[in-house]
Amino acid sequence: MLRSTIFTITLLLLARLSWSQSDSIHTLKLLFAGDIMGHDSQIKSAEIELNKSYDYSSCFEYIAPVLKDADLTIGNLELTFPGKPPYTGYPLFKSPEDLALALRHAGFNFLATANNHSNDGGLVGVTNTIETLDEYGFYHTGTFKNAEEREAYYPLIVYKGNFKLAFLNYTYDTNGVPTRLPTIVNEIKEDQIEADIAIARDLQPDAIIVIMHWGEEYQLTESKKQRDLAQKLANWGADLIIGAHPHVVQPIKNMTTLRADSTEKIVPVAIL
Repeated sequence: MLRSTIFTITLLLLARLSWSQSDSIHTLKLLFAGDIMGHDSQIKSAEIELNKSYDYSSCFEYIAPVLKDADLTIGNLELTFPGKPPYTGYPLFKSPEDLALALRHAGFNFLATANNHSNDGGLVGVTNTIETLDEYGFYHTGTFKNAEEREAYYPLIVYKGNFKLAFLNYTYDTNGVPTRLPTIVNEIKEDQIEADIAIARDLQPDAIIVIMHWGEEYQLTESKKQRDLAQKLANWGADLIIGAHPHVVQPIKNMTTLRADSTEKIVPVAIL
């Protein structure tokens, strides 16, 4: 079910809270998981009643304690919830909503939805996936029912503990399946990303976290295109860059950039 190794990162940040003059260090533990996908065999193995009920709990039995240990557990949802059968695996990933419930019970509380399979379920797949994630109380971003929804909820701001975090999410493509209006799937368009990060900066979060769906599958080293874009993201204001899609863990690297006051800033980049 989880196509790549889980990567855990702990952010050590000074909480910038106007009511506090304390110099104490606050910590927030974020856990990022690889692509969550549902192939035909996985759908079949979870099936309890044909086309009606599914139980995915065994898929997460051993990893759930790890997922639940983080303050915020984030996965890339590389499938859609169309709301009714047929449920299918590759090349069009459409899974039953029981999987969303299993993910929530396992410890996931944030799902990124912009990836090359975002449109696998068509217009209904995009909208019903969003509604399903809302129903089960997930934080989510990357796809939207319409422009008004994106305007209202993007960048996504998450308050966790003493922290205010801004999340952004983009994909390189949707496998050639067009996005049907009025829905929106965030694709990698540099001018738009730069503008979105500028909006995030104006909101003054403790960290700006950008989740990118990019690169080449099963390549153990990132491409020059990924490196170049990661540097741009860092220059524009990202504090942490998480990549998905390769299905393998690529080298964890640091981008160096300058803050507005000309001091140096290190931006970690992890691709899984």
